[in-house]
Amino acid sequence: MIRMFICFVSCQGNFANIVTSKLPQLTVLCAGKYFVNLVSISNRHTMVKYVSSPEESELLPNLLNLSNRDEIDKSEFEGFLLAELSLTEELTVRTKFTVKYIKRIHKLSLGHLYSFAGKYRTVNMSKGGFLFPAAQFISQNMNNFEKEILLNLPTKYDSNQSLIKDIAKVHGEFLFIHPFREGNGRVARVLANLMARKQGIKGLNFEKIDEKVFPEYVSAVQMVADRNYAPMGKIIKLIF
Repeated sequence: MIRMFICFVSCQGNFANIVTSKLPQLTVLCAGKYFVNLVSISNRHTMVKYVSSPEESELLPNLLNLSNRDEIDKSEFEGFLLAELSLTEELTVRTKFTVKYIKRIHKLSLGHLYSFAGKYRTVNMSKGGFLFPAAQFISQNMNNFEKEILLNLPTKYDSNQSLIKDIAKVHGEFLFIHPFREGNGRVARVLANLMARKQGIKGLNFEKIDEKVFPEYVSAVQMVADRNYAPMGKIIKLIF
């Protein structure tokens, strides 16, 4: 795979009003099976907005013609929330986590808002001064990711330690590739939760990645450049 470093910037997002308004629906949709860790799909720790050119607006064109940052954030949040609930409900022991499945997470989450949902980005991007891998390599990198890691995931794990190790690999590699125009971190967190739930685990506690731990999380993604998954494994173990 093409290896490049990823640089994150931490910032805070307040979604309390959205979470409160969604709690009744959350309880109904979960139907007693699993409760989604709301923090896992929020922007509590996120990067500054993507930029593909100096002239580009911070707000991406969207299908709902929203022009307010808070409204867009709320729409994105609700999309990821409902997508994770839906995917959790349909999860079985036969579920395969493939590139197609990852694209579906993105499509379900952001398809109501962006025409690029479920598709690889076609533009080169930077975030917080960091240049992401060129768009031309994304398809190749994702195919390698599927062949080398995703297709080798077992149906059932004999220990939580083995599960943690594989979640760390998948989480780190996906964040390293950063294949989508928007929502990569949230897709990664949803996927990690689904991998855990497939094994009967309720989901990961991403809230534990606080301001103290977040720099370690960033460093763990960067270590994937050398296929060193141990630092990410430490983070996943912490939130498991």
